[in-house]
Amino acid sequence: MTAPAVPARYRPALRPGVLLSDPLLHGPDLVHLIKNTGSGKSFKVGPREHFLISRMDGTRTVEEIGADYAGRFGRRLGDSHWRSLLALLGSRDLLAGHSGATSAPGGRSAGSPVAPGGHTAGPRSTPASAQAPGSHSPLEAASRSTAPSGAEAPAVRGLLRGSVRLVADADATATRLHRTVRYLLSPVALLPLLALTAVMETTLVLRLGELLDAAAALFSSPALLLAVATLLWLSTALHELAHGVLAHHHGGRVSEIGLRWRLPVVIMYCTVDDFLHLPDRRGRIATAAAGAAMNLLFLLPFFAVWALAPLDQATRQAVGALLLLGSVQAFTMLLPLPPLDGYRIAAQLLGATGLAASTAAYLRLLLRRDPAAARYPRRARRAYTAYGAAVALTLVLLAAAASAAVHHYLTTAP
Repeated sequence: MTAPAVPARYRPALRPGVLLSDPLLHGPDLVHLIKNTGSGKSFKVGPREHFLISRMDGTRTVEEIGADYAGRFGRRLGDSHWRSLLALLGSRDLLAGHSGATSAPGGRSAGSPVAPGGHTAGPRSTPASAQAPGSHSPLEAASRSTAPSGAEAPAVRGLLRGSVRLVADADATATRLHRTVRYLLSPVALLPLLALTAVMETTLVLRLGELLDAAAALFSSPALLLAVATLLWLSTALHELAHGVLAHHHGGRVSEIGLRWRLPVVIMYCTVDDFLHLPDRRGRIATAAAGAAMNLLFLLPFFAVWALAPLDQATRQAVGALLLLGSVQAFTMLLPLPPLDGYRIAAQLLGATGLAASTAAYLRLLLRRDPAAARYPRRARRAYTAYGAAVALTLVLLAAAASAAVHHYLTTAP
């Protein structure tokens, strides 16, 4: 028995809260991420599926969307393809007015969906990285499920490790914080502050030997060591809140603010669920860089005291150690290594998701002279080569910095 056709005048619409990302490299493919903020689940689709899904706003008919698709890709979708795509979106709870068990318009069940290219999706979707570039890939799980935003996820607590939420409504807290400090986010206020941090870091580099000695001396004074450690922990907390404030500033949503511990370490965390779906790349980069910038801005008052105020030797050494360790803390977060903020920045600059894994896979193929490496699109080859070179350079610089510090202590020790 033939399934009924999808009505040509049907106007599909995505459920409110469904977010679509910009195109991102994933292995040799170009993908878009789709997130259902209600369930917290994310999925990957190819450019052709994204073209169709992004036009499902409730104002365009299936016929109109199909005409746009034919104009862009040179072929029309058959009715079976439409039934499959709509059934698949319904099974993922992405369509307005449809639950996961609801059949798509036209009567097809949500089970065994077929992608627009005509390939039947089995019980498990094909990973995007395994598909040929340009293929019609079905929706697939892009990340592990998270708790629905409307539900209370149970806090994981234990003696040695766990987490606890600090506020009931993290997004409302981020909104209040943003309202308090938003004037500092304007270029008129922010650029002079960043210029002062540049002056501070230049001065610290020029007096690096003195700061290294101050850091070593700090460990002989437990009281001052505790004070510096407390200030560094406070800087870390502000680092996390800065991510949340910048995400809110650029249209994102903060889902959790809390404490996480893995004894003896206790840290604050701030979760931005829709980071990859912020409206523009500039906002995503600014959100990722906000934490390190906050760490450096936190040091400015202490730098002024260290540079200008008359201090006794012990206090001066403690403040100098704070400046050195705080700067190391900030710049460590900017290293392009997962899971640091610098890695997120690098991924945004190169327009990729899963950048480290994709780079490793591509470089392995390249070193083995595998013909598959040449089949990567030009943009992917350049991005993964650039990231591989950046990681190698980072490791060399880290080794050089560590060697210089060891050399200083060995040659200046009494």
